[in-house]
Parts: sequence; C-alpha cells; structure tokens
Amino acid sequence: MFITLTEYAVSSWRGSEKYDGLEAVVAGIAEGAKQIQAKVRAAMLAHVVGVTGETNVQGEVVQILDTFSSDALVDALRLCGRVAAIGSEEIEETVIVSDSPAHRYLVQMDPLDGSSNIDVAVSVGSILGIWKRQADEKISDATLLKKGKEQVAAVYTVYGSCTMMVVATRENVQGFTLDPADGTFRLTYPNIRIPEKNSCYSTNEGNFKGLDSSTQKAVEELRNTYSLRYAGSLVADFHRNLLKGGIFLYPGTVKSPEGKLRLMYEANPLAFIAEQAGGAASSGKERILDIQPQKLHQRTALIIGNKDVVEQTVAVMNNRQ
Repeated sequence: MFITLTEYAVSSWRGSEKYDGLEAVVAGIAEGAKQIQAKVRAAMLAHVVGVTGETNVQGEVVQILDTFSSDALVDALRLCGRVAAIGSEEIEETVIVSDSPAHRYLVQMDPLDGSSNIDVAVSVGSILGIWKRQADEKISDATLLKKGKEQVAAVYTVYGSCTMMVVATRENVQGFTLDPADGTFRLTYPNIRIPEKNSCYSTNEGNFKGLDSSTQKAVEELRNTYSLRYAGSLVADFHRNLLKGGIFLYPGTVKSPEGKLRLMYEANPLAFIAEQAGGAASSGKERILDIQPQKLHQRTALIIGNKDVVEQTVAVMNNRQ
C-alpha cells in the first residue's frame, strides 16, 4: 500500500526543529497543485489556453494559466499558516504574508513552467524552493535573496500523463503520484537517486550557432556520446533525466552570456533537488547553489544532471579539457 504525502510529511517532519511546519507548507503546495492540474487537464474545454495580453516582469507574454497557477499557489501558501513571504516569477514584488514567529518559511516559485506548451499537450509543471527565515528577520524583497544552498527543501510537480510531485530535503528525494480516485498524493518513487549511467542530453540545438566556441565544443561532445531528448519544458526534461539519467543544458549565449533561466524560481530549486539525488548543477562558471542573488528575478545559465557529466561538460566549456 502506498503511503500518502500527508502520512510521510507528518512522520518525517512534524516536531523536528529543522523541519517543523514544513508539512503544512508542502500540504499547501499539494493543494495548489491539485487545482492547477485540474485546470491544465481541462484547459481547452475551459477556454483557458492562450495569453492575457500582458507581459510579466521578465518581459514575457503571460499565459492565462500562468496567472491562475500563481494565484492558486499564493492563496494555498497564504492559508497554510507557515509561510512568511512568497516570490513568484509572475509577480514583480514579494508577497508578504506575515512576520509572526509561526511563519518560518520563505517560498520562491515558478508557478507554471513550460506554460507555452499547454496547447500542444506537452508536460508542464510547478517549481518551488523553500527557505527558512530567522525568527526576528524583517520581511522585504531582500529577505528572499538567499543562496540556493540555504534551502531546506524544494518541490516540483509535473502535470503530464499523471500528476507527480517530487519533494527534496537534505539527502532525501521522494516522488509522489496523484491518485485520481481520491485526490491524494501517494509515495510511488521512494528515495530517488539519479542513475549512475547518463542516457541522454537535453538542450535546444537551435541555439547552437549563438554559443561561444568552447560551449559549442561541449555540446558537440554530448551530441557524439548521448541521445538527444528535449521537450522544451524545463520541468519535463529535468524530471525525465532525474529518473533515467541525463544532463540538461541551457547555457549562456554570445548575446545573453548571463543565461535566461531564473535563478531563484527555477535553477535553485532544481539544483537543490539534483544535488540531494546525487547530481550536480552549475551555471558554467560556478555551482548554482553558491550564487549570491542580487535581485529576485535574476537570470542564470544552467547545466544540471549527472554529476560526472556536468563536471566534464563545464570543464570543456571553460577550456579545461
């Protein structure tokens, strides 16, 4: 019998000094995820596919489901009683909930990664990083500018052929599948570790000509060694590689050397999960989790997956091979 997410969270975290209250945060994420997956599955029928006509703080066109997903998760996290502040890719400023001692956690999220793929039925997902704040720490945008290595947990969900939630704490990654019969998440992938054998590489080969020569060489080496598997949805590509082994690259280009993925909302949470599962994540210049963020919507390059392959690829990118 598969145990439920609630049973796992209560037995693992409740009463723990390090994780007490985390069960409420993850329960809030699960509630928001269930609302999002229902809307995603009915997207065409509910007339929620398409754009709002607005652009977000990233300068990207906002999909209708981006707004719904951000609102659903913000509302669920507000109500969980443990989150002090929330940063979202879709919201310019920090959402401040409370600075009471009970509100111990800070959450940064990409509420619906890959949303532009919904109309062609490609898997999409939500990505969330969870940090703790100091008891007397005042809440502001600056409060959320913490290094990725300071995360206490990270979560992503995948809305695809099934709805899965992957939850990571230190040295611990667990995968839960939503049971459509009763609406509960159940532990179906215990103690996830990235397979030792790297099976594929995931990158947008259409960007190849825009890469510098050393990064082109790194991609060529991967191309000559592994099979290309690329969905164009970060959370979907990462999820496959986590379970089957693989490396995902979204390097900087000559025109955008800093990269295009969001450090706080995408790279940090997934890097935390990758490392807890035995993998690695780099910007091409440094470990993702060591980067000191300067702003909420900061961008970065990302190379993530099997540790040995990430290290080899980064070495080639930096002309060390």
